[in-house]
Amino acid sequence: MRKLFSVLLWVYFGSAAAQTYPHFPNGEFPKTESTITSVDFSEILSGGPPRDGIPPIDAPEFISYEQADEWLDDQEPVILFEHNGTAKIYPLQILMFHEIVNDTVAGLPVAVTFCPLCNASIVYERTIDDTVLDFGTTGRLRNSDLIMYDRQTESWWQQFTGVGIIGQYTDISLVERPSQIVAYGVVKTEYDDAAVLSKDTGFRRPYGKNPYRGYDNINSSPFLFRDATDPRLAPMERVLGIPVDGGNIVVPFAILQDQPLLYINNTKMPIVVISNSLVKSALDKEEIAESRDVPSAAAFIAELDGEVVELEMVAGVIKDVQTGSEWNSFGHATSGKRKGQRLKQVDKGVHFAFAWLAFDPEAVVYKP
Repeated sequence: MRKLFSVLLWVYFGSAAAQTYPHFPNGEFPKTESTITSVDFSEILSGGPPRDGIPPIDAPEFISYEQADEWLDDQEPVILFEHNGTAKIYPLQILMFHEIVNDTVAGLPVAVTFCPLCNASIVYERTIDDTVLDFGTTGRLRNSDLIMYDRQTESWWQQFTGVGIIGQYTDISLVERPSQIVAYGVVKTEYDDAAVLSKDTGFRRPYGKNPYRGYDNINSSPFLFRDATDPRLAPMERVLGIPVDGGNIVVPFAILQDQPLLYINNTKMPIVVISNSLVKSALDKEEIAESRDVPSAAAFIAELDGEVVELEMVAGVIKDVQTGSEWNSFGHATSGKRKGQRLKQVDKGVHFAFAWLAFDPEAVVYKP
C-alpha cells in the first residue's frame, strides 16, 4: 500500500523518494533560523515534491454558481468559510493539487489549507504581530501531515496544529477559524451569493481527479507514517475533533452514520453535532464526483441567551423543541421564531483518526 501511494505521488508531483532529514536543508530554505526548533529533524520526511512543488494559490480568482455548475457536481466536497457575512467556497478538487490558498475574506487575511494525507481542512488567520504571512508548501511531512512555511521568515509550520515548529515563529500558534467540508449543493441551498474558487489557477492540473484513489479505505495505512497508530480507532476512520473542558473529544463517524443529531452531555457546555447531510469523499474513487457518500459534520454550542437549544429531527427537518423553528446544517435558524439566530461552531474539523491521535494522544474518543 505504501509503495502504491509513493508511485501515485511520483506520477502527480514528479518525485517519490521518502527521505529523513537529520539536518536542516538550509540550501533550500536559506532564511530559516534552523537553530530554533521544537521538533527533532529526524521526525521530518520528504513527501516527494520539493519546496512549492505542490504550488499554493496566491492570487485566487472566484466565480459565480452559474459558472461553477459547469464543472462542479452538487455532491462534491468543498470547504465553506464565512467571515463578516462574506462566504467563500474552496472545492477540494482544486485544493487536492495546491493544499494552500492565501486569500483575504472580508478584510481578513487567511490561509485555507488541506492536507489530503490527513483529510485535514483547516482555515487559519495569517497575521502575526501585524505582519501578514504568505504560506507555501515545504514538500515535507511530519506524522504524514503537511509542513507549511511562511515566505517572510521561512519558518516552518505544522498544518494540523497551526504551530510553528522550526524558525523564528517556533511555538507560535496561528488562530484557527471555523470552517466546514460540505457538499457544494448544500452551500448553494443555504447561501445565495457565495463566491467559488475558480479552476483558472495559472497551473495545469487534472482537477476533479483524486491521485490518492482508495486512500480513505478504513483498512488502509497512512502514507509515510512511521510510528504505531493509536489502537483505539482504525487509522483512516474519520473523526470530528471538539475542544472541551481543556482537552479534546474526537467523535468517530461510525457513530454519526445513524445519528444526524448527537448531543454530547458530559461537558461543561451543551454541544450538539449536526451531521444530517452527505458529501462525496475526496479520497475514494479516481473521479471525486463518483466517490461514495460520507457524512458532513460540525459541532455547535447548543445554547442561546443562557437557554439550551434542544434540536430534533422531524420528518427529515431539524427543529428545536422550544419554538419549532427550523435549522440547517450550518447551525442557522432558517424559519420560525428564532429565524436569523445562529449557534456558535466550536469543532476543529474532520480528520483521519491516526493524525488527530498522533498530534493529541490525550484526546478522549467519544463513546455513546
